[in-house]
Amino acid sequence: MSFVLVDHPRPGVALVTLNRPERMNAMAFDVMVPFRETLERISHDNAIRAVVVTGAGKGFSSGADQTSAGSPPHIDGLTRPTVALRAMEMLDNVVLALRRMHQPVISAVNGAAIGGGLCLALASDVRIASDAAYFRAAGINNGLTASELGLSYLLPRAIGSSRAFEIMLSGRDVHAEEAERIGLVSRCVPADDLLGACFDLAERMATFSRPGLELTKRTLWSGLDAASLESHIHQEGLGQLLVRLLTDNFEEATAARKEDRTPRFRDTR
Repeated sequence: MSFVLVDHPRPGVALVTLNRPERMNAMAFDVMVPFRETLERISHDNAIRAVVVTGAGKGFSSGADQTSAGSPPHIDGLTRPTVALRAMEMLDNVVLALRRMHQPVISAVNGAAIGGGLCLALASDVRIASDAAYFRAAGINNGLTASELGLSYLLPRAIGSSRAFEIMLSGRDVHAEEAERIGLVSRCVPADDLLGACFDLAERMATFSRPGLELTKRTLWSGLDAASLESHIHQEGLGQLLVRLLTDNFEEATAARKEDRTPRFRDTR
């Protein structure tokens, strides 16, 4: 049985499904290792222009697998402290792989996104939730910290510091309607419409210029880290100049509007 499934529901769109529904797609190593490898492979597949990630069954991902997490790869001969370090590094790299993908990533949050599952959703570029979804920073409920896999970095940037502090310190559930209201997800849709809404958005993204799409994703993320408006505005300008001067995309978009047709971006001159 494959714990990670890949489908191609629309032209240029890949659907990646975490496929261990009996454990709510928990982050066991036998799921996360192939998931990371799949993301890295898709990132270099130039036929894929946008990616949708979801979970099989009733959950997106329930975070740490408390029943049978397995072992990270390549740990022969290592002592327990080093194994723990390698395990965290491997899980960290899953979050980073989502963020580093060349394509925009949309999380279709179909159910519970708990602990590390919340981190996976936050590492994507866009989150759309079904009305059955809910989110929880669960570490504090388990006697640990709520901070894991970049959560204390990503959540305040998504919803603001005060809301993030309250959610992480209380360990309470955030249901889909509230998640939409506070900006944790961009929208909430009926469960039966979730994948269709994500595919429609992904397909729209796939029509745009490849460098335009990739540079927009990069500058949006770098803007969250920018030390000043001045430094970031220069970076944005360089990206805009790169595409404007090295492609005829702008001229094609202008012509397409005049001719009432869909533009055909060549990404070159």
